[in-house]
Amino acid sequence: MDNNTTFKAADYKNPQPVRWCPGCGDHAILNSLHKAMARLGVPPYKTAVISGIGCSSRLPYYMATYGFHTIHGRAAAIATGFKTANPEMTVWQISGDGDGLAIGGNHFIHAVRRNVDINMLLFNNKIYGLTKGQYSPTSDRGFVSKSSPYGTTEDPFIPAELVFGARGNFFARSIDVELATTEEVLAAAAEHKGTSVVEILQNCVIFNNGIHNPITDREVRADRTILLRHGQKMVFGKEGEKGLVRDGFYLKAVTIGEDGYTMDDVLVHDAHTPSNFLHQQLAMMDGKELPLALGVIRDVASPVYNEEVEAQIADIRARKGYSTLRDMVLAGNTWTIE
Repeated sequence: MDNNTTFKAADYKNPQPVRWCPGCGDHAILNSLHKAMARLGVPPYKTAVISGIGCSSRLPYYMATYGFHTIHGRAAAIATGFKTANPEMTVWQISGDGDGLAIGGNHFIHAVRRNVDINMLLFNNKIYGLTKGQYSPTSDRGFVSKSSPYGTTEDPFIPAELVFGARGNFFARSIDVELATTEEVLAAAAEHKGTSVVEILQNCVIFNNGIHNPITDREVRADRTILLRHGQKMVFGKEGEKGLVRDGFYLKAVTIGEDGYTMDDVLVHDAHTPSNFLHQQLAMMDGKELPLALGVIRDVASPVYNEEVEAQIADIRARKGYSTLRDMVLAGNTWTIE
């Protein structure tokens, strides 16, 4: 919080018109981000929004903060450099599934591995929207698009799997139409020290309309998704009548009160346990046999890259006596050429 100043969502909004297609899920995400920033209370002048290329990457234009619309796939690299040089800033990185996981995939996993203190928002609509409808790294096998007219012959990335493979310490998920959940997880992501990754299932009304409907349709959403909160039972369903239990090494969805299962059998979510074994299982649920997990799935403290770099520089300066770069360059053996 900036002293006694209270911020509103409008304080983070740029007045220029938002140029996304009517009905695009990006509108809802932008709205949730403005609200999350107001909840956090970090002043706009201490906030930077950095993006790559794609429909989602236009978002910095609609923020009354510092912003940088960078180049394709390089948002994570630029956000890393910016945060390391400006540790007092809160940094948000905006990428789509193409920008973030195709050309930017290597930057994505290494930012997660390094645990840079940035908030990575991954808008996942399973399509290249800006370039007009080619399949993306998250498109399902067999998906028909302009660049795969007979269906893709590839298996997709699952963003959560990449995060855990890169030893990530924060992963959350939401849906564009779940504004309150999105605001909640974005605020949690910003409060986490280190790299936070928030996957948001987003609908492209023009090139991939309804791709998430089997999970997000209002008629089925309660039964096919589960909102996880730390310290609370893992229950779901329209009446909260279903729960997740252990079945050996695996998870199982049951109806509470049937087949001998009671509320005591239902697991309690622990987002802070260092072990990522259960977190991975929760993140990999897909809304079919087991409900798709929403909310903060993993939130674990770990050394932060930019803080470690800053501490290392301070230590070396103290031990070596350097106060400037020139001092360091001229230290040791030097020669004067006449």
